[in-house]
Amino acid sequence: MNVNAHTNVKADADMNMNTSTATRTATNSKSADTGRRSLLGGAAALGLAGAAFGTPAHAVGAQAGSRTEGGRFRGKSVLITGATSGIGRAAAKAFAGEGAHVGFCGRRAELGRQVEREIRDAGGEATYIQADVREASQVRSFVDRVASRYGSLDVAFNNAGIGGGKLPHEMSVEEWDDVQATNARGVFLAIKYEIPHMLRAQRGVIICTSSSAAEQARSNGAAYTASKRAVQGIVKSAALAYGPKGIRLNALLPGTTDTPFVRPPGIPDAEWAKYKRAWGPLNVDGLERMAEPEEIARAVLGLACDDFPYMTGASVAVDGGSTAGRKIIQPSGG
Repeated sequence: MNVNAHTNVKADADMNMNTSTATRTATNSKSADTGRRSLLGGAAALGLAGAAFGTPAHAVGAQAGSRTEGGRFRGKSVLITGATSGIGRAAAKAFAGEGAHVGFCGRRAELGRQVEREIRDAGGEATYIQADVREASQVRSFVDRVASRYGSLDVAFNNAGIGGGKLPHEMSVEEWDDVQATNARGVFLAIKYEIPHMLRAQRGVIICTSSSAAEQARSNGAAYTASKRAVQGIVKSAALAYGPKGIRLNALLPGTTDTPFVRPPGIPDAEWAKYKRAWGPLNVDGLERMAEPEEIARAVLGLACDDFPYMTGASVAVDGGSTAGRKIIQPSGG
């Protein structure tokens, strides 16, 4: 497998892969969530992930099981774009697991209905609405429907995005425009239609997914990096505009995260775990591993809760130390 971080087909993954094993039949098994605590990721599941990384299970799993069931977001209305898989899906489950009423969108209706069903089966409340963030009318309808269904809009997580892993001279104008329309314009549209609901309440929190790629570019990531830099600019300006009205906005910068958009289809679990163990030390000098979507989701919930009332206009990197710098590797020999 060949991985070029920060240029995958999903904003929350930041990778581009080619593999000869992509045609194999997937052997992953999917277990149904059995309770609201499982919506937070589950200590057992994250423990397995920790083992795959060579990380002690308790170091990852203990955090996942430490939240009080139905706690910080009980009765609050949370809106999420791009929540049919990956980080958005994990965030939807995590918010619902802490008592929120979650309205979320995505283009893929089948996956959206599946996530909705999983949350409800586990005792949470969620509503999937099919919407494309590139379409202003669909974004407006989605936001208004969520606010109407749940009576308010307390938190918004604007997460939808795509990648664009091509060199500038190889990328068509249409491909460039699509990345910007989804990642940057999509965030603008979401904020545009979320803000009026929050202004009426004189409160609200908006979190927008940027990327560590906004700070650490790749040679074939011009479109993606530009779009994610734009998200940071939108967030900073909006934070200044709406802070006096009680509305906070921050950008989240995830590092490479293990999602279905990162993992090529058909790779057996054991082979994928082996690959990740090798990939981590080569690409993430800090924690030397990929992130799990549940880990990024916990960061989202932290930024969205009342624990950081003085934080706005910030860009928060949750990337395992990727943007902190690189180790110096000395050549061998005299």
